[in-house]
Amino acid sequence: MPARQRLILIAAAALLATSLSGEWVAAQPRDRDPNLPPPGPVPRTADGKVIIAGVTPDEKGVWEPLFGILNPIASADEVPFKPWARALYDARQIHELEPHARCKASGISRQFLTPYGVEILELAELKRLYIFDIGGPHTFRTVYMDGRSHPKNPTPTNYGHSIGWWEGDTLVIDSVGFNEDFWFERRGLPHTEQLHTIERLTRVDAETIEYRATFEDPGAYTAPWTGGFNLNWEEGTELFEYICQEANYAHELMVGGEASSVDRSSPIVP
Repeated sequence: MPARQRLILIAAAALLATSLSGEWVAAQPRDRDPNLPPPGPVPRTADGKVIIAGVTPDEKGVWEPLFGILNPIASADEVPFKPWARALYDARQIHELEPHARCKASGISRQFLTPYGVEILELAELKRLYIFDIGGPHTFRTVYMDGRSHPKNPTPTNYGHSIGWWEGDTLVIDSVGFNEDFWFERRGLPHTEQLHTIERLTRVDAETIEYRATFEDPGAYTAPWTGGFNLNWEEGTELFEYICQEANYAHELMVGGEASSVDRSSPIVP
């Protein structure tokens, strides 16, 4: 069975479990075809550093979410909402007018949550890392790996200002400077321009990254909190042309709430 088809089945199974139990059910790294061999070890450079993408420059691939399409990155009952933020989140469960589905760039965890995945490219000679997303707006995010600090007053943007470094096998990305024009996950958790995030991407084997993010936003939440999911390496897949048509509001994907008869399990969901 092709890797992309396996991932769609995994997402559908997780979505079904969520709809039956009412609880978050995240797909696990071992939720794969049982006939496949186990993943190999974490690929490394000659000096032992983790390789975040292909083992060689010629090896292509993308990271796709091992995640149900409608799953939250954390249970809403465990997120320390301020009252206005909880009310907005609840409203978004009924009217899912997500900016990403209208070709707007989405920062932080939402960038990783499309069925098409992302390509992560670290350019050591430039001391920068880039994250290219395929679906939605088909944009990219820059992570500065040169030891710089955040600017004092960054201009708010969808991706914010990101600095990164390695802690052993974990890529750490610290980001500030966000606007309020995007959702940082598919269920619609809100945020303000006070948002500060720490993302941790740990490659645990040849096929899996554990993604965890801590969100600190005193404008929307009463305390910092953490959510996450896993990513799967799809070898051989490259970035491809994806046209996100402006003014295509994809209304059939964004109305009705959880009781809707709309089928959101389609592989074309952005």
